[in-house]
Amino acid sequence: MSTGIRQRSAAVAVDGAPSPLSRESGHLGRSLHVKAPAGVRRDGLRVVVVGGGISGLLTSIRCVLAGHRVVLLERGPVPHPGATSFDQHRALRALVVGDRAATRRAAELHRRWRELDALLCDHLPGAGLYWRVGVLQALPPGLIPAAVATASAAGVPLRIVHPSAYPLIGFPRGSGAVFEPHAGTLLADRVLHAAARWLRHHPDAELRPGREAVAVDPDQAKVHLADGTTVPGDVVLVAAGPWTAALVDRPVALHRQTMVYLRPPAALAHAWAATPTAGGLGADGRAWLLPSVAGTLLKVSTDAVRREVTTLSGPDDDAGWAARVLAAGVVSDVDGYDVVRVKHCHYATAEGGDTGFVRVGPAAWARPASGPDGFRTAPQAADAVVAELAGEALVPSIRKDLR
Repeated sequence: MSTGIRQRSAAVAVDGAPSPLSRESGHLGRSLHVKAPAGVRRDGLRVVVVGGGISGLLTSIRCVLAGHRVVLLERGPVPHPGATSFDQHRALRALVVGDRAATRRAAELHRRWRELDALLCDHLPGAGLYWRVGVLQALPPGLIPAAVATASAAGVPLRIVHPSAYPLIGFPRGSGAVFEPHAGTLLADRVLHAAARWLRHHPDAELRPGREAVAVDPDQAKVHLADGTTVPGDVVLVAAGPWTAALVDRPVALHRQTMVYLRPPAALAHAWAATPTAGGLGADGRAWLLPSVAGTLLKVSTDAVRREVTTLSGPDDDAGWAARVLAAGVVSDVDGYDVVRVKHCHYATAEGGDTGFVRVGPAAWARPASGPDGFRTAPQAADAVVAELAGEALVPSIRKDLR
């Protein structure tokens, strides 16, 4: 493959496993059994990563494990509390009713996140970034057989449950439900901190906070910064969330989502800690929630408050978005809960639905549109672009049908 990259990457393999990650003994994964084929240079590429959110951090880790040297640029601290991916928790699930191939691809993320959990927490005994509390999906009764058939064909454990078993959750009238046990909640902000810590301790990674990228030269693999300096590399990977498109001139649609964070009544705290992540909720079946596990708050939202916007920094239209979320019927007796926080997050989508890295020049790739599931699918996006750097066959592309 002719890449236009000035230095070829070493194709690497992890001994004893097909996965790019392994939890072999040793501090911070540095004793992973990574080897390069005979006669191939071991020093790899100098990869400049723009963005310190989930895509940038996991891609940087994947590059380091593949034998490359990484310089990560972030306009704020690493991780940045203002990043779209900086949140208390995100859902991890697999079932896509009626689409067996998409369900299989999404199910692979369960394994990948368990590996990342092991890698990033290897030096933190007892810590956990992925809480397998399961995922509950409300469905019309007529779709239950299709859900069971899809899961069975994809090898995803699934069982039928009755909404009455979950009295704290607001289900659509007359709905049924299925439960996916090998799924749950990613502790998002803790993932970001753990990934940044891993990179700080690795000799082949350099984090540069406070470096705002204002332009990318995809032909020469250079990143121009707001302070007038330039950071060169062999490859540039732009992973700045919804800000990526402006750096690489890619058309995207920008979306804003409102989320409300609740503190349950003290008498219900234990019950919520044992409640699964859930979707398809509320009167119209468009709402979802993430439970208050591991010290987090209860997070609720609904697709009914997702709207397309033209800017990431402009003021909201003050249309009472939080009130709409609370009125969606996601939580039973919501008036008894304390509203602790309201957050507006952003993400980008592209025509055609691609959510992985795309090539934007001879020596540059970007992830301009990660979609609403960009956190969950970040490991696959990272694997794919690093495989392309190595000249290997790409894993199946990440598309919106993983939702």
